Amino acid sequence: MSDQEVGDFLLKRLAEWNIKRLYGYPGDGSNGIMGALNRAGDQFEFIQTRHEESAAFMACAHAKFTGEVGVCTATSGPGAIHLLNGLYDAKKDHQPVVAIVGQQARAAMGGEYQQEVDLLSLYKDVAHEYVHMATSPGQIRHLVDRAIRIALSERTVTAIIIPNDLQTQPAVEEPPHAHGTVHSGVGYTPPRSIPHEDDLRRAAAVLNEGERVAILVGAGALDATDEVIQVAEKLGAGVAKALLGRAALPDDLPFVTGSIGLLGTNPSWEMMSNCDTLLMIGSGFPYSEFLPEEGQARGVQIDIDGRQVSMRYPMEVNLIGDSATTLQALLPHLKQKTDRDWREHLEKSIAQWWEVLEERAMAEADPVNPQRVFWELSPRLPDNCILTSDSGSAANWYARDLKLRRGMQASLSGGLATMGNGVPYAVAAKFCYPDRVAIAMVGDGAMQMLGNAELVTIAKYWQRWTDPRLVIMVLNNQDLNQVTWEMRVMEGDPKYEASQNLPDFPYAEYAELIGLRGIKVSEPEALAGAWDRALSADRPVVLEVITDPNVPPIPPHIKREQAQAYMSALLHGDPDSLGIVKASFKQFARAFIPTARKH
Repeated sequence: MSDQEVGDFLLKRLAEWNIKRLYGYPGDGSNGIMGALNRAGDQFEFIQTRHEESAAFMACAHAKFTGEVGVCTATSGPGAIHLLNGLYDAKKDHQPVVAIVGQQARAAMGGEYQQEVDLLSLYKDVAHEYVHMATSPGQIRHLVDRAIRIALSERTVTAIIIPNDLQTQPAVEEPPHAHGTVHSGVGYTPPRSIPHEDDLRRAAAVLNEGERVAILVGAGALDATDEVIQVAEKLGAGVAKALLGRAALPDDLPFVTGSIGLLGTNPSWEMMSNCDTLLMIGSGFPYSEFLPEEGQARGVQIDIDGRQVSMRYPMEVNLIGDSATTLQALLPHLKQKTDRDWREHLEKSIAQWWEVLEERAMAEADPVNPQRVFWELSPRLPDNCILTSDSGSAANWYARDLKLRRGMQASLSGGLATMGNGVPYAVAAKFCYPDRVAIAMVGDGAMQMLGNAELVTIAKYWQRWTDPRLVIMVLNNQDLNQVTWEMRVMEGDPKYEASQNLPDFPYAEYAELIGLRGIKVSEPEALAGAWDRALSADRPVVLEVITDPNVPPIPPHIKREQAQAYMSALLHGDPDSLGIVKASFKQFARAFIPTARKH
């Protein structure tokens, strides 16, 4: 026993794991933890978000951008429930996040007490690797140790539930040396995981025999940039990027085909359609229709998690290991390809694609083409900036129109593809790296969902940051645009205004109202200057751009069924039919497939 309370010892143990920041929101179910944080002074940084969901998003972003475990906290009942969406975001993107939540007093449990929720059952899916409720002070030590270690080793979400009466009980730092006690310790270092030599040779044989090699990288390749480049150069391969691997390779490399999938590029589609060998590195990209047809290509996959291999495409060789380490071991077995026809074809296609994107971005719209918003930003991206995108049509242009350079970081909600993450991600980025510029790119739907609220969080904290520059760019088109287009193209339904139209909101004016800077753009010619002002401001900026909802987010390949559904939507009374036809004509005015163009 000791003089400190359980809440104090909880924080002491977190500090021993080098946890310095918690994202959360208080409530009476976590009062004991809040009191301990107060007593801890500046040892911890408690970031008070406007909503618990944002706290979980920030913890997820913290993990994504630092590689450390992210920690979020909430009260019992509604607070714990509110964390769930952000926690699922972390789970689906394989990020180490620990949730510490309160619970009603132990004596009241089972009595349908106010805010009593069966949190063990509720969290059993999102934190299925480890979720436990403390019932004795002696448990806190090993609950903290195991929750953090399992989150790191399994790259997942774990949770600790602590009843509010237990939080103020006398702490037990060292359980008695007796039967029925657990004596855990601090510390975790990931192992150096490398496949067997025989498997490396088999993989190399497949890759060496391929004449048209395609590489797909995901988040698992973010720390293997140099190795991926060396492999691609040896094999004469092109490299496509899943959205979570957006920053794995710079876009100024001539063999990088860009993003893949519905939000992807035509060079990525063309490469996958014509390759005879596929190398997947650290990616769980889910859309099989954008990968080679089964039987078309021989496959090799590298992933640190054996559960993830040969799931999206039937691979010939599966290599279980860390991407960088595995590629380093694989490289000596690879032969330099002398025939560069495949590579040259891809590089020509990529160069032409960038021209097509510029033409599309500069096409007239009513009033501003959303693609141009991103195209104008691209050459202005500050060195080492951190980019976040929300789900929605903003993700299309984030995926295609930005040329990322070395040193930049970028992320969005990949596996869950939830709305509302863009602004919280950017806020967390500023706390993790207060000297770097962060830019969030969000639609008005996501902004109204969580973004506007978290502007208040930004207003509260921004003066702590070494470099105050944080830009929240809002596409204001008064439409839930991505879903509207999905209704048209996938279902053949016209836009349903009751569900899709959004109320207008003065985003830039609101920013000024709470002490930030607001810039509003309604003319395309003003975009360049607006970005310059936003990126040189002395405080965070909301850049509101009035964009045309009728500019179509054209997929890299349009299926016959999609074209038929699109026409059906227009013919069945879509309220924006005329604007859609005009905008679509401008986007399709030049040949859709770049390689078909003459130079």
